[in-house]
Amino acid sequence: MQLQVNQSTGVVFVFVGFSEYPNLQVPLFLIFLIIYTITVLENLGMILVIRINAKLHTPMYFFLSHLSIVDLCYTTVIAPKLLDLLITEDRSMSLKGCIIQFYFGCACVVTQTFMLAVMAYDRFVAICNPLLYTVAMSHKLCALLVTGTYLWGGLCATTLTYFLLALSYCGSSIINHFCCEYSAIISAACSDSSLSQIACLLICMFNEICSLLIIIVSYVVIFTTVIKIPTKGALQKALSTCAPHLTAISFCHGFILLLYCVLKSKSSLLLVKIVTVFYSMVIPMLNPLIYSLRNKDVKETVRKLIHMKILSQSL
Repeated sequence: MQLQVNQSTGVVFVFVGFSEYPNLQVPLFLIFLIIYTITVLENLGMILVIRINAKLHTPMYFFLSHLSIVDLCYTTVIAPKLLDLLITEDRSMSLKGCIIQFYFGCACVVTQTFMLAVMAYDRFVAICNPLLYTVAMSHKLCALLVTGTYLWGGLCATTLTYFLLALSYCGSSIINHFCCEYSAIISAACSDSSLSQIACLLICMFNEICSLLIIIVSYVVIFTTVIKIPTKGALQKALSTCAPHLTAISFCHGFILLLYCVLKSKSSLLLVKIVTVFYSMVIPMLNPLIYSLRNKDVKETVRKLIHMKILSQSL
């Protein structure tokens, strides 16, 4: 492996990005800059609101605050380089820089998928065992679940990064993407990458199946339990409670399956870039809105913060 790393010293990746559309560079830069700015403000705002409002110091919002942290980190890993590609002529990145971007991006994606699975389990306990909810979802258990998702995300990223570093890379390589995605880096390798591809496939399949299995089982039990409740409006209330999380899950796993199971041909490279933009920038922007639009406590805290800001400026 040491020999292969030495052979790869000085390797530079040149990203195509959206350079095929020179007239759209400035408009795309402005659009992505606005999306990134809104994403940062929304997720920081969500974290702040949850910390300020004591009513939101519950397991669900504890997990949501960490989902906002992961979303913020992920979009910050991807967006700055994308913005840089749109306004500068230098579209290159060193192998080291690319590996670093991949590592943190991969860790964030894996952590996000399992954070959503943990949130599904939380909804299962809240709806199926409401009287034991505070006991079952203790602060210690919540902290362990969140720590576990971060550690697993880091472990998966470390494993895949190891397999990437085990490959050798020759000279400069053109990558038809705007970020260091696994298959894009693999395509630039000049040694046999079959083992790396198998490792990636197994890890991705394991993570997707396990996270989806937790989510599906949780919601099947939830709706089975709710249907048996004779109280009028119980199903509607359960749907209302779970709707934001189900929406977030649909976006997250929908785009993952679209990227890695559907869009494989070279003719769909533009669509891959567009879907990656949605996954890395638009979804992190939408998540805080999805979870806060129908929550009175979140909206009330935001109103109070805005009111305090206006008062402080008027004094």
